[in-house]
Amino acid sequence: MLSLNIIGAGKVGRVFGRLFAQHQVFQIHQIFSRSALSVEQAMAFIGAGVPVTDLAELTAADVTMLTVPDDQIALVCQKLATLGLFKSGSIVFHCSGAKTSAELIAASTVGAAVASLHPVCSFADLAQLATHFEGSICSLEGDETALQVLAPVLYEIQAKVVQINAENKLLYHAGSVFASNYLVSLMEVALQTFQAAGIPADVAKAMAEPLARQSLDNVFKLGTVEALTGPIARGDMATVKKQAEIVREWDSVAGNLYAAFTTPTLRLAAQKHKTYSEK
Repeated sequence: MLSLNIIGAGKVGRVFGRLFAQHQVFQIHQIFSRSALSVEQAMAFIGAGVPVTDLAELTAADVTMLTVPDDQIALVCQKLATLGLFKSGSIVFHCSGAKTSAELIAASTVGAAVASLHPVCSFADLAQLATHFEGSICSLEGDETALQVLAPVLYEIQAKVVQINAENKLLYHAGSVFASNYLVSLMEVALQTFQAAGIPADVAKAMAEPLARQSLDNVFKLGTVEALTGPIARGDMATVKKQAEIVREWDSVAGNLYAAFTTPTLRLAAQKHKTYSEK
């Protein structure tokens, strides 16, 4: 079993560490974080590994996973390379959705095979995700040698693997941001809008939840075109215009967001009407 060092004791490192340990695909060697509390919590969650809070105390492992903030990946990799922790045959990967394996050039320079591995998941509830990771999609890009090690490991933890090109990484990650992060922000705006109309917060949630859940269910069951309802889908642009004005009067940011969604919704509605006209 290949040994694994985990550099960064945050959410992604903890979930992958637990999965790798439970499925016995890597032997968890050392877990690094500058925070003693963070690394102890990570070790408890993972159930394996030796805690390290000083980079100088790290010893080499067959595989190194960097789960540090995006802007620290290249710098941390350079520090690890300077400490002699990589060599020809080493595998080094990071878990950024936006950054490519090129961030690990310091490891490549000394002969290591590098890759980026990004889980297309929400890490809000770590225990839930670690228990129900089966079927989760992970993207991979990087050196073929690294991918030949990482892809089978992902299959062992019951993930699905999609290989992507490095030049498409930022655009791919933007899709994840739209589908997850911005969706949460959109729901916050929806709840605020209900409340601005005089609806109590708890009632606003009760109103928004079935709408949101039903809409998402319809998207993945019927497709976006069939799932679209509302004034634009009906061609009621007079209502859309009035709503845009009243929302902008209430909150300029929400007004801009309402206006920004109008054009893509019109495109969907046009497809919907075309589909019906052809039937």
